[in-house]
Order: sequence, then structure tokens, then C-alpha cells
Amino acid sequence: MTLLILGLIIFLGTHSINMLAHDWRGRMVGKLGLLPWKGVYALVAVVGFVLLVKGYGEARLDPTFLWYPPVWTKHLAALLTLPAFILLFGSAIPGNRLSVKLGHPQVLGVKVWATAHLICNGTLADVLLFGGFLVWAIANFAISRRRDRAEGVVREHKGAARDIATIAIGLIAWAVFAFYLHRVLIGISPMG
Repeated sequence: MTLLILGLIIFLGTHSINMLAHDWRGRMVGKLGLLPWKGVYALVAVVGFVLLVKGYGEARLDPTFLWYPPVWTKHLAALLTLPAFILLFGSAIPGNRLSVKLGHPQVLGVKVWATAHLICNGTLADVLLFGGFLVWAIANFAISRRRDRAEGVVREHKGAARDIATIAIGLIAWAVFAFYLHRVLIGISPMG
């Protein structure tokens, strides 16, 4: 469990720099340069990710159950991850309606993904992992939206083609992950 917690602190901490220390991040980018900053950032984030994956894997070998979710929660989680994937790609394709309306659809997608996984998993490791991501996403979304309003950020919708591409890519990615990659990477088949 220690590796999971350490990994979460490093990974989510790295991803909280812009949210909690926006000005400091700007100074560091100015001091180091954008590419070196991104390199250090990526390296630390990868270390955190590896630790949380290893820690979560170890915790799954000897789980501490807090509750036993009913089977139907697995189906609900699979359904909820569909909009989560679409939201995740809402940030990757600029000018789509989700990006314009929500500002930070990827962070909202993490909220939906984490909630879906909390619904259908009942171990302490699940609560730490998915609960940690949920708390991070709630804070990040609120702070980022507040900063956008304060800075007068305006996003422009660039046509229905971007909306369709966002939805299509999100649907395809969800299907590939739900029907194949989740089983290969995580060892659990959400679709039965």
C-alpha cells in the first residue's frame, strides 16, 4: 500500500503544479525553458505512475475489502466510462463544443472515470486510487474554471466536424479499451 500512496502523491502532485503553483510553474519554465521543464515533469510523472501501478498491483494480491459492490455496478461503471472517454478526447481536439462549453473536459472525464470505478470496486486500494483521482479532478476542474474566468479565457467553436471527431474517437477508444485493452493491461474484462 505504501508504493500506491507514494505513487499517487508523486503522480497527482506533479499534475497539481499548474493548479496550485501556476506562477511558480511559469517561473520554472522561464528559467529552464519549456522543453527541459516538460522533460523533468514527464520523468517525475512517469516515476509516480510506475509506483502507483506497482503499488496497486501489489494491493490487489491481498485486498482489504471495505464493501462488496453488487454485480450491476460493473455494468454501470462500463456505461459511465463511455462519456468519460469522450470527455477525455474533448481536450485533445481543440474547438469542439465540449472544450468550448466545459473548458477542461479531460479533467471532467477523469471525474467520471474515477466515480465509475469507485462505484464498482470496494477495496481500500480502490478507494485510495480512484478516490485520489476523484478528489484531484474535482479540485482541478474548479480551480481551472475559476482561473479561466479570472483571465477572461474564451474558446471558439470551430464546427461540427470537430464535435463529430471528438465523439467518434472517444467511442472507438472506449470500445478498444472496454473490449480488449482493459483485460490485457489490467487483467479484468469489464464487458464480461
